Amino acid sequence: MTAERSSLVAGVTVARVLRPQGRRGEVAAEILTDFPERLTRLASVMLSDGRSEPRTVEVRSCRLSASRGGQAIFHFVEADSISDAEKLVGLEVQIPLSERAALPAGSYYVSDLVGCELREPSGAEIGRVRDVQFTGEGVAGTPILVVDSPGGELLIPLAQEICVRVDTTARRIEAVLPEGLRDLNR
Repeated sequence: MTAERSSLVAGVTVARVLRPQGRRGEVAAEILTDFPERLTRLASVMLSDGRSEPRTVEVRSCRLSASRGGQAIFHFVEADSISDAEKLVGLEVQIPLSERAALPAGSYYVSDLVGCELREPSGAEIGRVRDVQFTGEGVAGTPILVVDSPGGELLIPLAQEICVRVDTTARRIEAVLPEGLRDLNR
């Protein structure tokens, strides 16, 4: 499971610009990918405000910093000063959807799970995945699917014993809910 999220366009958000870093136009960014080392190899990225079409910019450099829990320090070709860097705060750093890292079997991108229909093996509707939470809680840190159902919000562990079939291409998850799970969520 990786935390990368899709945006409005065919881009995947891998970082979010937090603040200027230094005086030469660099920015510190929150890392939003399970594969941070690849950020240091990017030649270009898309910058998005989430409202308009992302724009492509060249990356002069990127290094990973352990400060503040781990951040990426980007230096974009268009940013040469603190003032330039300040204009980038809040923007999402994205890569094309086609450039996502391949995942091992049984692992999924959050963006591929959100919007999936959840059904019982009989075909009965459970609901639709609205979000995925990574709380460290649940079954041994198992991610939790936040599902909008006719009876209200359900929190369902993304465990193989519960989510027995995940087909992200068909946008469908087959789930065998343990007895009492629906009541527990009320």
